[in-house]
Amino acid sequence: MNGAESLVRTLVKGGVNVCFTNPGTSEMHFVAALDKVDGMRCVLGLFEGVVSGAADGYARMTGTPASTLLHTGPGLGNALANIHNAKKAATPMVNIVGDHATYHVQHDAPLTADIEGIAAPVSHWVKTSPDAKSVATDGAEAIAAASAAPGQIATLILPADTAWNAADGVADVPEIIGRAKVSDSAVEMAASALRSGEPTLLLMTGQALYEDPLNLAGGIAAKMGAHIMSQGSNARLQRGAGRVSVLRIPYVVEQALDVLKNYKHIILVGAKIPVAFFAYPNTPSLLAPEGCEFHTLADLSDDMVDALERLADVVGAKRSDAVRQEADRPGRPTGALDYDTIAAALGAALPEDAIVADESVTTGRGFYPLTAGAPPHCWLNNMGGSIGLGMPLATGAAVACPDRKVLCLEGDGSGMYTLQALWTQAREGLDVTTVIFANRSYAILKGELAKVGAGNPGRKALDMMDLSRPDLDWLMLARGMGVEGSRVSSADELNKALDAGLATQGPYLIEVML
Repeated sequence: MNGAESLVRTLVKGGVNVCFTNPGTSEMHFVAALDKVDGMRCVLGLFEGVVSGAADGYARMTGTPASTLLHTGPGLGNALANIHNAKKAATPMVNIVGDHATYHVQHDAPLTADIEGIAAPVSHWVKTSPDAKSVATDGAEAIAAASAAPGQIATLILPADTAWNAADGVADVPEIIGRAKVSDSAVEMAASALRSGEPTLLLMTGQALYEDPLNLAGGIAAKMGAHIMSQGSNARLQRGAGRVSVLRIPYVVEQALDVLKNYKHIILVGAKIPVAFFAYPNTPSLLAPEGCEFHTLADLSDDMVDALERLADVVGAKRSDAVRQEADRPGRPTGALDYDTIAAALGAALPEDAIVADESVTTGRGFYPLTAGAPPHCWLNNMGGSIGLGMPLATGAAVACPDRKVLCLEGDGSGMYTLQALWTQAREGLDVTTVIFANRSYAILKGELAKVGAGNPGRKALDMMDLSRPDLDWLMLARGMGVEGSRVSSADELNKALDAGLATQGPYLIEVML
């Protein structure tokens, strides 16, 4: 076999059996190898940002990496924004990036680029295979690097001649670095804070937001009179009726400061010390109240379940002590559309075991309370802040979980970055209902302009935040990519459209006019 086939066989043997692709000439031997090897599903994306975002969504739901296939430095460059988001989410991902043949690079052809230099800022592990006989071993190392706790980005660069020359065979994946146990002193420090009698918060993210560790944290909080919150954005939160309910730290600095102002102790479980998303004049970067003490129970790569179990044992708490969310759907709203009626419509319609890919930005800040009592579901956020993740994230989640309904909540400005994801959803028959919040603006920037103290905006400034002239027509855009949908301008119409979309076996789009 050649190097490309040895790599594909190594990926499949190592548990990487989905490849999100946008290939070019340098990757043709890898593409040909896909026909020769059973067990690798290939999903085409029409833009590399869709490819990397879909790989993120897939891995968040499976816990195992997918691979991407990208074309040289520019192809990797097009994928970078959503690789950045995946890195912030601690998502395992194996990027395969084709390059010119080793002997051709010296001639500086148009696509010649410093691929390692492009990859390094968004990757934990980067390597260029030197020859075909090294490709399988390098691929196995990439899988191990991506799979290391808590999840990493591995980028393997595959020069064309290393793909077409003869290889030795398939390689085994080296031992994967798992989650570390936290120290006894970290557990005792957290227990001391809980026993202090002062207001204490468990601030959590990552693995701690899955159902079982949430039960543990809920039991600890109930036993000790503490509270639980999550970071503002999280890779995957298991929530809904019967689960421990968790609110998140607000995006708006003043709201976050108000929520946290009374706590004397904040115990970090996978989370970082909370900071503002951006800096603003005369506004603090750190969201901690004055005099608050932070205690790290577990880092993101640590075994948070074990840490919470040990903490529960020390303070005498049980999972059964946790207060769980009651089933409490809001009534179906009527009348005009606003943020509250949209939230109520979503809470009333959300099906059991749904996956919500949330990039609703401004519109969705208040969705949590009115969806908390819906049937059990998962909620995925954009953790890196680079917009254009929502629809690709939903695409990858649907590939990972074909038996679950995926609901994508998307701003119209963010959606335009990667609307090609709709084509992939149509081609693959993916069960995704996309809700576009069409305020025809970068609404978040209007508020940001005022907050940074940039003065009274004039026409030029306002035009940079306006998406009209011409208005985007999301129904036409979706239909052009094979996705049907509907447009709504009232709460009653939204209820009906959600029913239609969630009943559709395949992709469907709802444009919500705001």
